[in-house]
Amino acid sequence: MTSIAGSTPQSDRGAPAAVRRAVVVTHGRPEVIGSALGRVEQVARAAGVELCTAEGAPDGCDLAVVLGGDGTMLRALTRFLGRGVPVIGVNFGRVGFLASIRPDGLEPGLERVFAGEYRVVELPTLEVEAGGERRAAVNDAVATSSVLGRMVELSWEVGGEDLGTVPCDGVVCATPSGSTAYNLSNGGPVLMWGIDAMAITFVAPHSLHARPLVVPRGVDVVIGNRTPGICFTALVDGHAIGEVAPGASARVRLGPERSLLATLPETTFFRRYHETFAS
Repeated sequence: MTSIAGSTPQSDRGAPAAVRRAVVVTHGRPEVIGSALGRVEQVARAAGVELCTAEGAPDGCDLAVVLGGDGTMLRALTRFLGRGVPVIGVNFGRVGFLASIRPDGLEPGLERVFAGEYRVVELPTLEVEAGGERRAAVNDAVATSSVLGRMVELSWEVGGEDLGTVPCDGVVCATPSGSTAYNLSNGGPVLMWGIDAMAITFVAPHSLHARPLVVPRGVDVVIGNRTPGICFTALVDGHAIGEVAPGASARVRLGPERSLLATLPETTFFRRYHETFAS
């Protein structure tokens, strides 16, 4: 197993190069993956790899194999955050930007992975404080109106400096792994894997001056609610964690933990970017 920019070799974390124990994470609807789980079991049996399910995953797993799309990948990256378990995906989703293996290449791909032929990219996460809660975000943190269809007025402060108030539908703070999701669909910048920063992008801003911004580690972003009589909802990786009342604020920064994305050596960021968005 080798590493790329922004990553740490698996050997440096004390794990073996070849996989001996792996956990399988599947899509919530079994019909989506079909016979894929049985195929994984056959490859693992031939390679001498012990498989277990996510529900019964013991400590000491070398790798998590995801059968699903980016949503399932996100769930696995979150589940194994801080546990030192890299996550590799076989794409059974629509986009599958984070997945490294195509369904028709499952057997040869996993044979290589189980033999230790993969790379691990360490991706930054976010630490989000909102509504009295503190959560880690693998993909993004979003502030959006708690009233469907209503615009909100959001102030924003970066590194202790006030940047004004923006009437908008919301704002997205995205990690590099999340920069190709909701952030990208709102015109935000794509952050290459290995960059230790987050992107800030407003959703449908009613302003000519609200431009996306890339913020480095060590700089806090404070999103304030300046909307009379309307709360905004704070979302972490698509899940609501609380409401922020008028006059209150949410705080987002790059967090201490990193998600571990495993890929085949040839599945580079730019190759996935070209295949997904440029072809």
